[in-house]
Amino acid sequence: MGVAVLTLSAPSCVRGAAGAESAPDGGVAEPHVVRSNILRADYAGSASCRSCHKSLYDDWLGSPMRQMTRLPATAKIRAPFDGRTWRFKDDEARFERQAGARFVRIRSRRFGDHLYRVTRVIGGRTREDFAGVEVTGTQPDARIIGDAHDEVILPASYFFETASFRLKGYSVMVRERPGLKAGAVWNQSCVLCHNTAPTFLSLWGALLGKPAPSYQGEVVDALLPEKRRWGLQITDPNAARAAVADEVHFLGETSGLPGDLPASLRQGITTMSQRFGAEQLLEVGIGCEACHGGCREHVLQPRVSTSYQPRSPFLRVQPAPGGGPITRAESINRTCARCHQVLFSRYPFTWEGGLRYSGSPGGSSTNSGEARDMLLGGCSRALACSDCHDPHRDDDPGDLAALATPAGNATCTKCHSAYASRQAVRAHSHHDPDAAGGVCINCHMPRKNLALTYTLGRYHRIGSPTESVRVLRDRPLECALCHARKSAEELVSEMERWWGKRYDRPTLQALYGDLQQPPLLSTLARGKPHEQAVAIISLREQKVREALPLVAQQIANRLPLVRYQARKAIDAFVGKDCGIDLDRTLRDIITATEKCVPQAAPITQSAPVRETPASHHDDD
Repeated sequence: MGVAVLTLSAPSCVRGAAGAESAPDGGVAEPHVVRSNILRADYAGSASCRSCHKSLYDDWLGSPMRQMTRLPATAKIRAPFDGRTWRFKDDEARFERQAGARFVRIRSRRFGDHLYRVTRVIGGRTREDFAGVEVTGTQPDARIIGDAHDEVILPASYFFETASFRLKGYSVMVRERPGLKAGAVWNQSCVLCHNTAPTFLSLWGALLGKPAPSYQGEVVDALLPEKRRWGLQITDPNAARAAVADEVHFLGETSGLPGDLPASLRQGITTMSQRFGAEQLLEVGIGCEACHGGCREHVLQPRVSTSYQPRSPFLRVQPAPGGGPITRAESINRTCARCHQVLFSRYPFTWEGGLRYSGSPGGSSTNSGEARDMLLGGCSRALACSDCHDPHRDDDPGDLAALATPAGNATCTKCHSAYASRQAVRAHSHHDPDAAGGVCINCHMPRKNLALTYTLGRYHRIGSPTESVRVLRDRPLECALCHARKSAEELVSEMERWWGKRYDRPTLQALYGDLQQPPLLSTLARGKPHEQAVAIISLREQKVREALPLVAQQIANRLPLVRYQARKAIDAFVGKDCGIDLDRTLRDIITATEKCVPQAAPITQSAPVRETPASHHDDD
């Protein structure tokens, strides 16, 4: 049979700062690298790493990565299961603990009454989510309702910043929900990215191509521009089909697969979607090999190096067309992008004026798309995620803060040496090199993405605030994130004068209306919800109190995440807790806001946002 060339978004790694595992034509250049690291038999387990990598292993044991999914019997859980009740609109959830087990009891006017025993705790850096099975009572022998394998995502998250419960899903751009209802089945929505499973499973959709059914955990290279996609070359279709058959048999399917590889992959995806559960995981949580690939050969022969690149005798990775040999940084970023490349929720809009389900969507506006955003930017082949973040432990806040100082510029000037001096920074930025305007990432990685806390995180698509796609397709102008009171015309004119650019005024007027107004205020009046949320936070941080009436209008935004930002800004501008309970009905929310902000015009709900079709990547 011939050789099939397919696309994927899979990780790869290059050993050493200058070395390369793959030759430019996709052939193997390193002789001492594991031959296979994607199949179930290739994995050795995280414990096998400890004897040689004790310090890293010990750090990893307490890291957010390792704690991504935990069993409640042994996990340290911050959420209080002490009998307290949380009310959401007309519904309520009670969090109980009986005989060492945790339960969530839901009473819903619309969705009925249900009792769930918690079986999984998910996350732990900013919040805790929960999965569970429905049961008839809190007794240890209580009957499970339905299939015992159907652990469902429970509708409440415990949010650390406020030490309170919040509706699951309200950390991303989802529409308002009418009540408390359990969500998707855990093993069909969260399991592959939040745990350790054979990498081969994540590649099946990419191997099959466009006709492939969507499934959770698949790599989604279609969300990258074609020139940045890697290729996966099948060198032995019969061996690849046999590997699919082995995994399908492991999942408990005894009937035979179709004869050709595409049909086998389609049947494999269907079987995995129906049968994959906790018992098929290699490890609960993110194990070493979730990032480093199957290491069994390395454990048996330490001189054989591990690899982030998918490797097997029946396939090989090819670099992106015209992209040159795979670099170390690109490999690391691809590894992170196996999970951190999701455009969460059915919210349709992306940065650069894009749409999520278009041919080339822009960057993500909320958390967890950072690695894909990095791959979209100008530094993805030279700067690795791990140059700023340590995957083996929780990032030190001081270390991250230092990156946002002039001293942090050293990370950038390793490549951009022409800007290493203070004089060069002043000439390039037109700002004081010792102040915020002289910090590379403040302009090239601006804070304009909605983080898992009620703050802004950095946009990881490294680029320039002067790019036409950012100036003419997005609101607000990125310069306004620091210069809130300058008008759009002032900011644009300065960019044109300083950097020799030209921007079409009719296009800008279509975005902002009156260019003599500050773009943050115009964004509140005319922007998309993610743009409005960024404007609200920036106005609050820069203490633009005159924005209060416009901010108050966003308390009725159809997307709850924008409401959270509005409430925090209202309290800051008024100087007190206004007591706006966002878990109540919209009428209650509006009434409380109008009482606290009497100068605001009558508050009405924003225009609806059309959601795009659901997929297995729509959870948060």
